[in-house]
Amino acid sequence: MRMRFKNQVAIVTGAGQGIGLEICRRLALEGAHVVLNDIEVALAEEAAEKIRKEKGNCLAIGGDGGDVNFIEQLVRETVTTFGKIDIVIANAGITLFGDFFDYAPDDFNKVMRLNLGGSFFSGPAGGQKHARSKAWWSYFIYVIRNRTSGTQKSCCVWNEQGRIGNAGKNLVIELSPYGITVNAIAPGATATARTKSDPEYENTWSRITPIGKPASTNDIASAALFLVSPEAGHITGQTLVVDGGWTSVSPSPY
Repeated sequence: MRMRFKNQVAIVTGAGQGIGLEICRRLALEGAHVVLNDIEVALAEEAAEKIRKEKGNCLAIGGDGGDVNFIEQLVRETVTTFGKIDIVIANAGITLFGDFFDYAPDDFNKVMRLNLGGSFFSGPAGGQKHARSKAWWSYFIYVIRNRTSGTQKSCCVWNEQGRIGNAGKNLVIELSPYGITVNAIAPGATATARTKSDPEYENTWSRITPIGKPASTNDIASAALFLVSPEAGHITGQTLVVDGGWTSVSPSPY
């Protein structure tokens, strides 16, 4: 096992299960001190305990990754505990499906608050108060949710990549002078515990994905670890699409 992240400190939001949990697990097993966040406190504690059983160093902090006040608290607690932050991964996100003409404003606001606001403010909230010391924060990445829904239609998620991508470009301008890279991962269809509830999910996406299968959480975690590793030190302002080639042909799953 490589130890690329020995003694580095990483925050990962929305990491109680699925992609976020696997990113935390991989970082911890490669030597990082990981702060695992999830809005469900019990789920965060359970996930962190799983990582600790594998001899990884993982601290759970429950809270809403879309709440700016909580993000600032998360940063403070991390710095108090570990003395620094090297890596931030804004993974928290939700999907609220609905047709365009029936989509509720409250649902739209919830999606934008967490998926867009959570990604954007996870950078500046710490950057404004902490990043100006070049000893803190080297890598910030955010996970763009819902490039493909898999089983249902959604009226707003298709434009989400553009909105978050533009916010990320702004962060590059603001944070580059402090030695911080800002990149994004855009997962395609990914097999997780949640998708297992759909018996057709894997067959459908295996059929329409050129590589012949949906991604695993390990596939997405590998991309994340690359972007926060020294090997990607000169990469910033980029979006890495991990979709098995689906966007090359873009067939509908319906």
